[in-house]
Amino acid sequence: MLATTPTYTITWEKLPDDFVLPDDPVDHINQPTLAVALSESLHFAGKHPKTALTTTNYAICATLNGQFVVKAPDWAYIPHITVDLSEVNRSYTPRLQGEIPAIVLEFFSEIEGEEYSIKETYPPGKFYYYEQILQVPSYGIFDIETGTLELYRLGENKRYKLESANEGSRFWIPEMQLFLGVWQGKRNNWPGYWLRWWDEDGNLLLWGTERLEQEQQRAERLAAQLRAAGIEPEE
Repeated sequence: MLATTPTYTITWEKLPDDFVLPDDPVDHINQPTLAVALSESLHFAGKHPKTALTTTNYAICATLNGQFVVKAPDWAYIPHITVDLSEVNRSYTPRLQGEIPAIVLEFFSEIEGEEYSIKETYPPGKFYYYEQILQVPSYGIFDIETGTLELYRLGENKRYKLESANEGSRFWIPEMQLFLGVWQGKRNNWPGYWLRWWDEDGNLLLWGTERLEQEQQRAERLAAQLRAAGIEPEE
């Protein structure tokens, strides 16, 4: 017997308050820090409007043939929500409460193939859900251990295509007008690979600690210039 492709009627409904959300464990100790870092640099650079929403392991919902489907990507950016933040404190339903996420990111887990699952039958796999149900423009899969980032873009045929990075090993995310790429270094004395943002001119969007260090260095240079001119700077 040949398998048949399921036909779904997709609706956008608010998740009931008594719906039991999945409580999946974090696969890597650095996942929460990585997600916070992605959002933090957007805030400091003024790239996170008040009506935008960034989520971490947070339920993004759709209803397929009357049955709720919940996926909680490790990180997602939603450009615009149309309801008060208090209404999305537990889950988010695209189209009902705002726009489709511009990008979702999954950090590679120990469950082999989960991020690549194209399972069509209910409940659908992650890849199929982001591609065919939500139709998220960009889907990234990041391996924290190796620093490998795969970026899939939704094509005109409504299918994901694996993108090639530019010469700087970065991917352009047009919905955000930013580049996404991998950066190796330390954050809060924690070494490793990090996902970072760059603007269209190639400037790295800084974390709060980096901005503070930059300001301190600027102040020290100014003080040195004043002393060289015979002026003692005020403390």
